[in-house]
Amino acid sequence: GMFTGGLGIQYAAERLGALTVPAGAGNSKRHVKFITDFGTTALHCIPSYATRLAAAFQEEGIDPRNTTVHTLIIGAEPHSEAQRKRIEEIWGAKAYNNFGMSEMCGPGVAIECQEQNGMHIWEDNYIVEILDPETLEPVPEGELGELVLTTLNREAMPLFRYRTRDLTRILPGDCPCGRTHVRLARFQGRSDDMLIVKGVNLYPIQIEKILMQFPELASDYLITIETIGDNDEMTIEAELAQATDDFGMLQNLTKEITRRLKDELLFTPKVKLVGKGVIPQTDGKAKRVNDLRNNH
Repeated sequence: GMFTGGLGIQYAAERLGALTVPAGAGNSKRHVKFITDFGTTALHCIPSYATRLAAAFQEEGIDPRNTTVHTLIIGAEPHSEAQRKRIEEIWGAKAYNNFGMSEMCGPGVAIECQEQNGMHIWEDNYIVEILDPETLEPVPEGELGELVLTTLNREAMPLFRYRTRDLTRILPGDCPCGRTHVRLARFQGRSDDMLIVKGVNLYPIQIEKILMQFPELASDYLITIETIGDNDEMTIEAELAQATDDFGMLQNLTKEITRRLKDELLFTPKVKLVGKGVIPQTDGKAKRVNDLRNNH
């Protein structure tokens, strides 16, 4: 297998006897060579890099679905179910959602089973609470709140009721896989990611969910918020999957995306469709929001 990031996962894989190829993000051409040369079967990376790496394969004239990769473990960035499905399609592989934090043990805190319906949290090692980020009172089971963790087995640096700032909920009911560890829903973002625009509270993931419903769009997008006059204005740039000169189609597509976003956000953002590679790329977690408002 091949993993990017996470010392915890590195040591665990070695313990299992897996061959690991640790490699940082960036320099995708080198990754393409590694994966091809080593016959890599599993890839651990952030969702935005999974789509970018697939594009690097296509540039080299290789269909990512024809590689040896059959499993992706994705995490560290909130991503929607639609984004996962898209990653699975372009790789022709299963993509499992994974959660971890350096303060705990790296990526080993919670991961999906084959059912892909929530991440089982490793309850042997953590006490799990979901609290209201304002009052710090527990929320009713199944409701969204901030994940708070207490470590049970850490010796050098135990953490008690550690606020992760990650927003999630516990999924009620049993998992068909038979494991009894509680399951966390996919993360909605961080309590400090929340944007307030025109009096509306929203998370970037709500916008991503809608963009991902359009096959005409690639995976990269950028939300810019600025003050114009006395108003907050939001512009959403979204990359097109294919270049096109069909101006009528682009106009209709822009209208339809705007309409769906307005239904979700209750105000009208400005939507700009841009060509591939227009949105600046970062090597780490994707930068999705550019808040240029005067009060920031």
